[in-house]
Amino acid sequence: MFIDRTDAGIQLALHLEHYHRSDAIVLAVPRGGVIVGHAIALRLGLPLDIILVKKLGHPRNPEVAVGAVSADAVALDRRYPLPRAYVDQEVRRIRARLREQAGLYREGRPALSLRGRTVILVDDGIATGHTLHATIDLLARSRVQRIVLAVPVVPKDRLADFARAVSEFIYLEAPAHFAGVGASYEEFQSVTDEEVVEALRACGTRSAA
Repeated sequence: MFIDRTDAGIQLALHLEHYHRSDAIVLAVPRGGVIVGHAIALRLGLPLDIILVKKLGHPRNPEVAVGAVSADAVALDRRYPLPRAYVDQEVRRIRARLREQAGLYREGRPALSLRGRTVILVDDGIATGHTLHATIDLLARSRVQRIVLAVPVVPKDRLADFARAVSEFIYLEAPAHFAGVGASYEEFQSVTDEEVVEALRACGTRSAA
């Protein structure tokens, strides 16, 4: 059980000490993951940035994820044949929203360069993990050197799946009877856009060469 997201980040940082002041980058999933990532970045002396990925929903059931979209990549689940026109339209719509979020959160600062770097991917927990899996796929295409996944809580039945997807998987709790991410926190209030902006300001999203 964690007090809050900051406490979870502090505990995760203890298991990530081997990256202290290395060339690694903490890449957090907004919004809750940014608070966890902020605590990790501060304690390890690492830069913090966000990763913005949105699911692409099925045209007949938007809740069914059939792909994921980032600012510069698209991953599609080939089990779902989709009209090209639909995919193109949704990618344009999603990327417009991602650009808005990036502008809001980074306040005009450039995104960190990820190529050839170790990326510590952080969220406040994993539930189904569908979008996070797509995020990992998109990261792998961006030519990062190594992907480290760090989360406070993950369902026990998803451990092997995620362990295979990344170079290193750090987690703190893996309940067999998963009751939701929030069940592992004493305080699990919604994170505001303003809190994300402040966390990024505190750690900086300066370009990393």
